[in-house]
Amino acid sequence: MTLAIRAARPGDLVAIQALLSSAGLPLLGVTEHLPHFHVVVAEKMKGHSDLVRRVLAKADEDRLPTLFLLTTTASDYFPRFGFVRIDRDMLPPELNASEELRGACPASVIAMRRSTSVSVGGS
Repeated sequence: MTLAIRAARPGDLVAIQALLSSAGLPLLGVTEHLPHFHVVVAEKMKGHSDLVRRVLAKADEDRLPTLFLLTTTASDYFPRFGFVRIDRDMLPPELNASEELRGACPASVIAMRRSTSVSVGGS
């Protein structure tokens, strides 16, 4: 299996927007924040768990102190990877100022946090 994680390039924008749209996710802010996106290039992955473990390993390798995610459907899936549910008011101010949290995401969105001190595990 080949898996590479790289910074998004301008040429990736259309594919990223199509992927987000197909998942029913908002597109607001994507163009402006494209330099902060990462693209996973993979062949024959074993599934979502393998992808999540590899992305988290890359975040740990890059020494990111904390990761946050927003979900409306997978709050029971991510705890196996060290994410815990948090109140939205516990998100950093810069995240609360994002397009997603200022209206693009539904009010029902669940915020989750993971500290890099948590090992990357899962099933």
